[in-house]
Amino acid sequence: MKILIVRHGDPDYSIDGLTEKGKKEAEFLSEKLCKENITALYCSTMGRARLTAQPTLEKTNTTAEYCEWLQEFLKPRIKLPYRDRADYCWDILPECLEKYPEIYSNTEWVNVDFIKESDVPDEYKRVCDEFDKVLAKHGYVRSGLNYHAITPNHDTLVFVCHFGLATVLISHLINCSPYSIWQNTCLLPTSVSTLYTEERRRGIAAFRCTGFGDVSHLYAHGEEPAFAGRFCECFTDGTRHD
Repeated sequence: MKILIVRHGDPDYSIDGLTEKGKKEAEFLSEKLCKENITALYCSTMGRARLTAQPTLEKTNTTAEYCEWLQEFLKPRIKLPYRDRADYCWDILPECLEKYPEIYSNTEWVNVDFIKESDVPDEYKRVCDEFDKVLAKHGYVRSGLNYHAITPNHDTLVFVCHFGLATVLISHLINCSPYSIWQNTCLLPTSVSTLYTEERRRGIAAFRCTGFGDVSHLYAHGEEPAFAGRFCECFTDGTRHD
């Protein structure tokens, strides 16, 4: 089985839509996805994800299954030591993390005090459980750190969603703390991350990532990736700090 996890195009958050650049990105993305033999496409119900998936659906004359659990990982909030309000769980200042090295542990991240006191662990589990229901429908049933290959196949599943949510799915498949990906990577708009199953022993499958955040479809058209999701490269830059 192959899984393609796609972030939406350059967003206009004020209308939950896409910028003009984001619309072009979605078109270029569709050219890439049309070359895939897509078995099923699952899409967030949020507008920016729907608009990103639309060109691909039109070109392939297929339909998507829209899933509420693929919405951006916005609901769970954490109360951070340096803020007087609850904030998104996937954005912590790097210097704060120095005090919590266990946040990068696959098993211990949920026990960090400001995470344990929030609804993040429950929401993370809910999303992963829903994800596993889809994979089970396609023949792979979660068992511990791996999957039982009940009906091994070469299906291609596409999930069109959001940066924070996409990294939840990836962390679940490769068995790492979501903070390893939330804090140290950036999935740029319309980027595609590819994971395959490996069934090295009959009936036991694990996922391996062969491509993370691929935006080659943009460069093929001379289109620079959008900045959305990144922070300033240098503090003196006139780009996003918080």
